[in-house]
Amino acid sequence: MADTEKKGLVARWLIGKERSEDYARSTLPTSRWALFWDILKGRFGRLMLVNLLILLTFLPLIGLIVWRFLQVGVAGMGGAFGAGLGPSFPYIPDIVGNAEAMLLQSDLVYFSLFIPAGVIAALGISGGFYIIRNLIWTEGIFVANDFLRGIKRNFWNVFEAVLIFTVVLFVARVMGNLADYFVATGAAGAGWMVASKVVGYIIVSFMLLVCLWMISLGISYNQGPWALFRNAVVMTIGTFPQTVFFAALALWPYFLALFGGLNFFGIVGILLLLLIAFSYSGLVWLDYSQWAFDKYVNPTFGIATGRGLYNKETGTMNTGAPMTEDQSEAMREYRRQMALNGRSKLISRPVKPIDEGVDPYLLPDSFSREDLQKLRESREAMAQDAQAYAEEHKDDEKYAAYNREFDALEAALSEEENGTDGKKKKEKKMRRPKMLPRK
Repeated sequence: MADTEKKGLVARWLIGKERSEDYARSTLPTSRWALFWDILKGRFGRLMLVNLLILLTFLPLIGLIVWRFLQVGVAGMGGAFGAGLGPSFPYIPDIVGNAEAMLLQSDLVYFSLFIPAGVIAALGISGGFYIIRNLIWTEGIFVANDFLRGIKRNFWNVFEAVLIFTVVLFVARVMGNLADYFVATGAAGAGWMVASKVVGYIIVSFMLLVCLWMISLGISYNQGPWALFRNAVVMTIGTFPQTVFFAALALWPYFLALFGGLNFFGIVGILLLLLIAFSYSGLVWLDYSQWAFDKYVNPTFGIATGRGLYNKETGTMNTGAPMTEDQSEAMREYRRQMALNGRSKLISRPVKPIDEGVDPYLLPDSFSREDLQKLRESREAMAQDAQAYAEEHKDDEKYAAYNREFDALEAALSEEENGTDGKKKKEKKMRRPKMLPRK
């Protein structure tokens, strides 16, 4: 009765639930939502450290945004826009279009500077998101080492995504400012410019989703530049409703900081950026990306799904499919060394146990030529007995299986190195996977 007695509310607070094996298994994440909350609660300190590393690389970009905000605000309070406010400002009869022209000139400078600042930010994204991906895969991490390893492995993929987005943002912003200027001055064709402004911002929104997919695809798979962009577009279109929802769920702290103003919401957004926003965004987006990969990509290529989740049926954590022998350079080298060392005599042919068969003749302390003859005969009898045993058991499955496997190994290595025609085979580069025939 004592084992089944339920504890009261205060007792559960003080003592907690029993740490039984069933309870421990019940706390393991079995879905992507559960994995997200498990990492957020259990690795919050690590996420804050990763956020700090990413924030350091975003400082140039944040500085440009603050500088532009201050410059535009100060320009709006001086010059022609302050006419009549004091004796130092002359009267200017017509300032139509001046504000739009000044904003166009300002944005030409600042949004062009966003491109190199975004490249610097790509360092933090490639390193920090690599750590978060490893957390999602439930792999051990060392923040500093893995941050540098992530930059080394993923920088060019992230650089491509950031470069595309910042260039598209620059063009769309300039076109939007030109549209505002033409409308303000009443220029011909202003309506077309307004349409181009709307289309430009739609393209920016779409490219934001595409670039998010480029980042997650680039961190998870090995692809070329064009394949990375193409697959990101396919993923964006194929999962558009879910992508919009999770992109909004991941990016809301940035919009809160940018558009919240100097009030409560803006301050909350800035605090989130300083503490957890970058890591939170990476965790939300990469966790969602892994769900999409498990549904649309990994089954196509025979990769195990549910990596990082607890499998109730097997009672183990899913760790992903191990690399096949053809994919693993280390395995190929191991097989090559096996072939060079030759067949193992203890495995490739039967060896009669030492405690069975003919016993050897033992020489006495004082022996004669006749004793040596008996010793020679006993040794010959032992050799014949061992040979007979080997002939009798040579077709046993354990020896035959090893010999078949070794023959296949030698043939595969010979074909790999020399080709089927016996000529030296040129090394072939692995083709990039063509992804997503979406079912």
